[in-house]
Amino acid sequence: MVILSLADWHSMYINCGGTNDVKMNGTMYVGDATSGLGGAATLYGNNDNWGFSSTGDFRDDNDELNAASRYLAQSTSMSNQLYATARLSPLSITYFRYCLENGSYSVRLHFAEIEIINSTRYGRLGRRIFNIYIQDQLVEENFNIEAEAGGILTPLTKHYNANVTNGELEIRFYWAGKGTQAIPSRGVHGPLISAISVDSNFKPQHKENKTKTVPIIIGVVGSFLVFLASDLRGVDLQTVSFTLKQIKAATNNFDSGNKIGEGGFGPVYKGQLADGTIIAVKQLSSKSSQGNREFLNEMGMISCLQHPNLVKIYGCCIEGNQLLLVYEYLENNSLSRALFGPEYSRINLDWPTRQKICVGIAKGIAFLHEESRLKIVHRDIKGTNVLLDRDLNPKISDFGLAKLSDEDKTHISTRIAGTIGYIAPEYALWGYLTYKADVYSFGIVALELVSGKHNMNYGPVDEYTCLLDWACHLQQSGKLLELVDDKLGSDYNKSEAERMIKVALLCTNASPSLRPTMSDVVGMLEGTITIPDVIPNASSYNEDLRFKAIRDHRSYMSSQGHTSTPAGSLFESSSTSARDINETN
Repeated sequence: MVILSLADWHSMYINCGGTNDVKMNGTMYVGDATSGLGGAATLYGNNDNWGFSSTGDFRDDNDELNAASRYLAQSTSMSNQLYATARLSPLSITYFRYCLENGSYSVRLHFAEIEIINSTRYGRLGRRIFNIYIQDQLVEENFNIEAEAGGILTPLTKHYNANVTNGELEIRFYWAGKGTQAIPSRGVHGPLISAISVDSNFKPQHKENKTKTVPIIIGVVGSFLVFLASDLRGVDLQTVSFTLKQIKAATNNFDSGNKIGEGGFGPVYKGQLADGTIIAVKQLSSKSSQGNREFLNEMGMISCLQHPNLVKIYGCCIEGNQLLLVYEYLENNSLSRALFGPEYSRINLDWPTRQKICVGIAKGIAFLHEESRLKIVHRDIKGTNVLLDRDLNPKISDFGLAKLSDEDKTHISTRIAGTIGYIAPEYALWGYLTYKADVYSFGIVALELVSGKHNMNYGPVDEYTCLLDWACHLQQSGKLLELVDDKLGSDYNKSEAERMIKVALLCTNASPSLRPTMSDVVGMLEGTITIPDVIPNASSYNEDLRFKAIRDHRSYMSSQGHTSTPAGSLFESSSTSARDINETN
């Protein structure tokens, strides 16, 4: 189970192996022994956004359970109850803290050797030796509690500093096979930890709020989230909860004058909380299984993902028949509206701003694919789902169609979801989903950004299916810069523009294997990585596949009596619009 939170936390206090909470120096340490025991691999998640995993098997201890971890109690020998218990593992124990506010933290690890305490001459030969890692960095090698503390049953505290950059802290204790394994008895070896305390070295921006939480269902099977869209019961996902009264007050009872957009599953409203915070509220349909699925997806996917180029979610409301998601409000709406919206809403984006937006989107997707603990395929990257803040910094939004990726599998076979014109051909035609589908979608958005033209609503002559089709012809004729938005005139960086177009065309290659990773895309856009020369053959069958879904869509629209496609009017919704492809499973 993954434990996620919408609040930024900044501390953790665990009484390892303890069945009860213990107070020391005014701080309450939470016992973790209520998790019980598991098999040779155990994963436990606590409601307060921390958990631990343990691996290995005490095979020689005559215990048929073969528990991956266990806990000890020696309260009669230890006056300090924090050190009277401990959690052990035959191989490794890893403690996780999620949803931390980014910054520097003090980590204190508390130890006392309470197992190898046999006073016989033979028993005194026992040695417990293990390694300690914090944020994947080795901080102690061949660590021996007894030697460090100066004896058995002696409290020891080790202090370290750790830097949190993605909201997560990981502390791992690992037995590397050193020390004794059967002294004073069989099955006595492996790491041991009595307590853990974590405190921020900075003044937190927000207080930890444990009073308003709401359970949401999110389970993990392997590396995949299992979304139980038909039911909202049974989850231990702690999130900040707003009341319906608060949301109605903030939005003036969902006044139409506060409506700022229409998402796939419902409208989006601007609001203001009592403390003056400006928010955006997405209203989902609780009667729709897809509305429930999007709610779960959004909460589970982005509640703990902290990145400058991802939209931040503040909380939610589940009350009556209302499913509401509360986000940060971004002043300049979407990239699509800035480029293709009504004249009054369009923004004159100069070239440096376009370059900044393009790189920012790439960095956000690279984080989802490669840097986040949860590796995510967004599935609906497009201008509508890129929001712009006051300074026109881009933030990726709308994770309602996102999928967790299993790193052990080359692809996911799934029903198709997304928006015509942005979907990769292998996914649109065969449901073959990989990270490279997002790379393709990014390429389309990059072409729209550099040209100021919508992919589906622009072709200089009828022989071109879409903007990408025209861009490919300009590439073959060596006239790439003709793609640059006329509104820029000559006031743009020609080398950056050419680089952006080449990267976009590389990202939209018909073959997924020839598309770059998003981290390489960032490097290419910033000029630190050379862009390979890949010039597609206009007559190739594979390239033609990129436009088949678009032609089929237009043929369908024509058969339904739709004869025009107003710029910016189509493909604005990732889910419920008939103009988009919807996921139904």
